[in-house]
Formats: sequence, structure tokens, C-alpha cells
Amino acid sequence: MKNIFLLLVCGLASSCYAQEFDDEDLIVYGAELIQLSDEYSFTEGPAADKEGNVFFTDQPNNQIIRWDAESGELTKFLSKSGRSNGMYFNKEGLLITCADMENQLWSIDSEGNHKVILDQVDDKLLNGPNDLWIAPNGNLYFTDPLYKRDYWTRNPEMQQQGKYVYLLDSNGEVKPVTDNYNQPNGIVGTPDGKTLYVADIGAGKIFSYQIKKDGSLSKEKLFTNMGSDGMTLDEQGNLYLTGKGVTVFNKKGKKIAYIPVPENWTANICFGGKERNTLFITASTSVYTLKMNVKGAH
Repeated sequence: MKNIFLLLVCGLASSCYAQEFDDEDLIVYGAELIQLSDEYSFTEGPAADKEGNVFFTDQPNNQIIRWDAESGELTKFLSKSGRSNGMYFNKEGLLITCADMENQLWSIDSEGNHKVILDQVDDKLLNGPNDLWIAPNGNLYFTDPLYKRDYWTRNPEMQQQGKYVYLLDSNGEVKPVTDNYNQPNGIVGTPDGKTLYVADIGAGKIFSYQIKKDGSLSKEKLFTNMGSDGMTLDEQGNLYLTGKGVTVFNKKGKKIAYIPVPENWTANICFGGKERNTLFITASTSVYTLKMNVKGAH
């Protein structure tokens, strides 16, 4: 375990915050970016359960790892994880994952047993499910870009007519709800189920939508001209974007903080820990935590 002072990583990062941004209260004063491990190939998909334990994927090694919120211990939760990428816990405590080895969505129980909940749309495979978010009413939204995988045995080209965001509703019906993306990726919604954020990493943009009662989307709005891999929200409605470190925007789309991460790529992020005030960051071969003054939105 390695502790990394933000001052050293950024080169006087605290003064960077003061000069460039108007919110200096998100991160606990003097907090250290803690590297929990650097033994992975590419980390992704962090998701916290009801106790604040965080599960994340090491996709190239086809495994899911569990971080214990109380002990801080990292243990292997599941081998042969279907090359899971983005993940999210539903209200029943099941871990729902984008298992793109066979272009599926999986549901995984606490013992690691899985079942396929979606494997095709209109009698065709998906392009490759990437990330997902589950609304309070159980509706599931997921992105389906195309990242060609060397482990695929099927035709690696597009399977669907476009790179869509899909809605899998609580009745099991699935349909695209947006169709205008270059490469949709990260996705997250607000706890009240009224707003959805989607990253078009290919276009370098984040869009926001109003979620209608039937689950469809309306009032598309450009939130910011910055792409993202994974995303999360805090209790104040601030949106955390990944890529080169972590960049934080308030709900009005104003950049308010930047967290440098000493890796080539920061893939995804969530809030975990017993109090939900630990920022958990998956970045290339490593995973990190950072103590925050805010809690996660979910």
C-alpha cells in the first residue's frame, strides 16, 4: 500500500485548487491518495454494495475483486467473470455487470453465481455492453459502444445498427433511448431518477437528459465539452469524470476540482466505505482511495 500526497503528485496541488477552482471543500484537508494495489492489468467498473464494500473488475484477467470497507483487504470475488466491465448493484443486492465476452448483461449473487439477463436485441448480439446505471424504479440504462476485443470469437464488427444507450425496463423490455453517439461510455443518474448523464468519449462530450415517467429520455443538453470513461455523482450533485485523473463539475457544469492520479488512464470511479465518503478510483494497473468531505449520491 502506497500513500501519495496530493501536494507532491500535483506539484503544489492545493494552490492549484485555490487558483483555478472555487470549491476547496470536497477533499478532506491533508488527505492522501492511497494506492491499494498495482498488481492488475486494467481495472474498471467499481461498484459499492449496501455495506460500502467495493467490487471492481480486472477485465484482461477476467476477474472481479472485492475491497472490504472495514478491513481494507482486497480479495478475489470471482474468476471467469465474463470479462465484466461496468457494474452496478441493484436494490436486491445483486451485482449487475456488462459482461462483454459474449456481449451480455449478467446478474451475480453474493456467492458468485451468475445468470444472463440480456444477450441480444432484435435477435442480434449487442456491440459490447460497457457501463450501466440502475434507476430507483429498477429501470436499467446501459451503453453499447464497440471496443474490439482480442478474446472475441465472433465477428468483431458492429452487431447493432448504431452505438446506442439502451433501456432495459423492470418488465424485461429493452429498447434504445438515444442513437446519436460517436462512442457512448460512462453513464450515471441522479438518486431521484430524474436526470441521466451520458459520456460520449468519442466526441469528447457529456450530455444530460430528463428521464420521463416511461423511462424514455428528453431535453438533451450538452453538459460539458469533456469526455469521460466512468462517472459518479456525490450528494451535492457534483459529477466526477475520469480519463486523465479525476475532474469534478458542479451541477451547473462548472469545473470545481481536479484530482491528479499518477497513472496513464483513470478508467472509473465510485464512492464506497462504511460512510460512503471514500472515493474509490480504478486506474490502469492500480486502485486508489481518497477521503472526502462529501458522500456518494447513491
